[in-house]
Amino acid sequence: MLDESLLDAPEALARADTRGLLRGAAEAGARVRTAARHAAEAGIGDLKPDGRPRAVMVAGPGAAGSCTADLLGALSGGNCPVSLIAPTGVAPAPGALRWTLPGWAGPLDLLVVATPDGTEPGLPRLVEQAYRRGCAIVSVAPGQSPLADAVAQARGLMVPLATAPNGSAPYATGGYATGGYGTDPYRGDPHAPGTEDTALAEGALGDAPAPYGTPSVPQPVEPPGTAPDEMTGPALPGTLWALLTPLLLLVDRIGLVSAPPTALQQVADRLDEVAERCGPAIATYTNPAKTLAAELAEALPLLWTEGPVAAATGRRFSGLLAALAGRPALVAELPGALAAHGALLTGAFAGGADPDDFFRDRVEEPEALRARIVLLHDEPVGPISAVPTARELALAHETAFSELEPAEGTPLESAAELLAITDFAAVYLALASPDRT
Repeated sequence: MLDESLLDAPEALARADTRGLLRGAAEAGARVRTAARHAAEAGIGDLKPDGRPRAVMVAGPGAAGSCTADLLGALSGGNCPVSLIAPTGVAPAPGALRWTLPGWAGPLDLLVVATPDGTEPGLPRLVEQAYRRGCAIVSVAPGQSPLADAVAQARGLMVPLATAPNGSAPYATGGYATGGYGTDPYRGDPHAPGTEDTALAEGALGDAPAPYGTPSVPQPVEPPGTAPDEMTGPALPGTLWALLTPLLLLVDRIGLVSAPPTALQQVADRLDEVAERCGPAIATYTNPAKTLAAELAEALPLLWTEGPVAAATGRRFSGLLAALAGRPALVAELPGALAAHGALLTGAFAGGADPDDFFRDRVEEPEALRARIVLLHDEPVGPISAVPTARELALAHETAFSELEPAEGTPLESAAELLAITDFAAVYLALASPDRT
């Protein structure tokens, strides 16, 4: 059973959050701003592409690769194939993972490597394969890493990963110590113009030209390293946007997604707004992330999505629930979800099923899981939407359901809001679970 009293105790949440998960979620907006600055300094804004690539291939460990590829594909709207190069290996450890370039990859294709670690031996080998095939190469990784050196040797474009703000605590309103964020703990950016360090190291590109004819520029140095479970597991809240932001600016330059710097500033603002609504000091009854976490406490979540951005968000949410909270969740896209999960609404998991064995020991035996539908859609419900049918089906089978719909805005802003709320919800569920570690 979820410890709901912990959800409304900011100081207790801070003590339970030994991995800094809430801090990472709250810092997502700052990470976007810092990552955009790094991308500009790396020269992404000066790219002069000859045209769109035939295909974009994305590689990286764990969710760093899969979520990045999923979201880029969802946001591109089919303008260009975006495919994941999934790793193989005998174990989910950085040293055991290997990546192999598809046989069709060649000079018309773009390889994107995204990792919060950069020490995986398999990624420099992949970069070498891509260089021999003539692929354009772009990487987002810690600036001082073996991968950065490999990208430099392959004449690729390297963008240093935007790390978390230096020791700041973005919870001034939540009982946490204040940090270097100024008066607004969710909007300040320690890397904003005028506050960043001025010392820059020599760029990883050296004198080699970057893809699409961009001149080399000095690269900011960032320390390598990451949370241990991010190397092959989930891209934790905040890290995903540090990886995704430079790539959004890249695909904007090559005409796949509309994501200019002004749009990413709006994304950062939307992430800040969600952090204010979902922060640890906000009570559960007005906090959409805490509310969702409480609703999913004793449930089997059926994540039903409509729209490409919502579908990518649902898959990421399912991964976070498993990795952080140890909770199973099933994902399906509407309208197919109505048939795919229909049997779960009439069987043992049904909301209207016999709720209890009268003789069950309510102290020693946990309550059985009941299905709960979570509707995620990235656009307002229209005349051809399957969302009304999903609502009616849930009511007909007495199945509880939750619904998340972002406020009006661009597809990027919708993605930011849905990802941020579900990130916070997964973290709250993990922290308030009785079996948390």
